[in-house]
Amino acid sequence: MKAGVLFSGGKDSSLAAFMLSRDYEVELNTFVFDKNTQITGVEKASEVLGLPLKKRVFEEGLLSIVMDMMVESGYPNEAINFVHRCAINALCQEYDVIGDGTRLNDRVPMLNYAEVQSLEGKYNCALVRPLLGFGRREVNRLVEKHFIVLYGETGEITNGDYENEIRAAFNAKETDPYKIFPGHHEQSLVIKKACKNQSGDI
Repeated sequence: MKAGVLFSGGKDSSLAAFMLSRDYEVELNTFVFDKNTQITGVEKASEVLGLPLKKRVFEEGLLSIVMDMMVESGYPNEAINFVHRCAINALCQEYDVIGDGTRLNDRVPMLNYAEVQSLEGKYNCALVRPLLGFGRREVNRLVEKHFIVLYGETGEITNGDYENEIRAAFNAKETDPYKIFPGHHEQSLVIKKACKNQSGDI
């Protein structure tokens, strides 16, 4: 059975995709606001995992809606969750199983239980979040076991996080994104597999 996994190329979505690939035929999905947005880093991360990648484009006008939400609230959380719901909704219309890399202690992006029930009932699908029982420390331990990861600030790391394009759009409008987003937000990008153990498994 196919599973469409939301994929940024970062450590969490990579680990989730790796775990799901043991039981499903995983296809990675990266969403962008602009069809011309390059996702070179994400493409390389998908090659590391050995899984097919689909680049998807949000509906026209979504970026403006998201920016307006952020300006109105002064915070990114609600808008990022909205974008995440849009991405999940799109995948629900194509896949019977949808996966993402949200963790136990994540607040954004995160769907609550009622939202998950609503989506699963509406589309007769399953939303699978394999890291939901794992906190940051244990996720990092597993990531270190399987992958080599590059870390850096948002904008410095070429992953497929929604925030990169949103920040760039604020800059293009000569609006300081740091008035909306926190000053320091570490991003990650999987760049290779960790060394194989004696059994030959990663």
